[in-house]
Amino acid sequence: MTLTDRQQAILDFIRSFSVKTKYPPTIREIGKSVGISSTSVVNYNLNVLEKQGLIARDKTISRGIKLVQETPDMLPVETVRIPVLGRIAAGEPMPVPGSDFAILGDEVIELTRELLPVDDKHIFALQVRGNSMVDAMIGDGDIVVMQQRQKADNGDLVAVWLKDREETTLKRFFLEKGKVRLQPANPTMQPIFADPKNVEIQGKVVLVIRRPN
Repeated sequence: MTLTDRQQAILDFIRSFSVKTKYPPTIREIGKSVGISSTSVVNYNLNVLEKQGLIARDKTISRGIKLVQETPDMLPVETVRIPVLGRIAAGEPMPVPGSDFAILGDEVIELTRELLPVDDKHIFALQVRGNSMVDAMIGDGDIVVMQQRQKADNGDLVAVWLKDREETTLKRFFLEKGKVRLQPANPTMQPIFADPKNVEIQGKVVLVIRRPN
């Protein structure tokens, strides 16, 4: 069976993307590359390629497409599934019910292991609400990948639980003269000053995933 121009374009994109990044594209990335807005249409064409033995698919993961005849540059990629545990305010502190972040259903993000600059143990993700960290290239709706921490160094970007306020916030941490300064990365906003005994560090940002425009 001869491939249509669209199916050939999809196959070519999967090949070039995989060689360049060392991992396969998602359905949405494929659709964007070939001008298809419907994921179901992309899925139909992928099924055709699979039936012809050109690709293999694992539909349980987002990057589960594999060329049957891989090039030497396309090596198997280790992926890490990271739970999105809730939302965190990058602005004024946001009240939450208790000190644990609310679970966002069964939502997870999947990353290639090589993207994580740290070990993948005790890793979780939070969705950002607010714009206090825009100068740190973190905007409303972005995802921050965190490593669980209870201590921080000056300048670390951390998720902080303010125990006396029962609120949580995302800021840069500074300990100065016996006081904690939680510094926003937005010149229009003021820092938060707190007694160290009222500050509980819950994690340090290790990776930022920008929301697609």
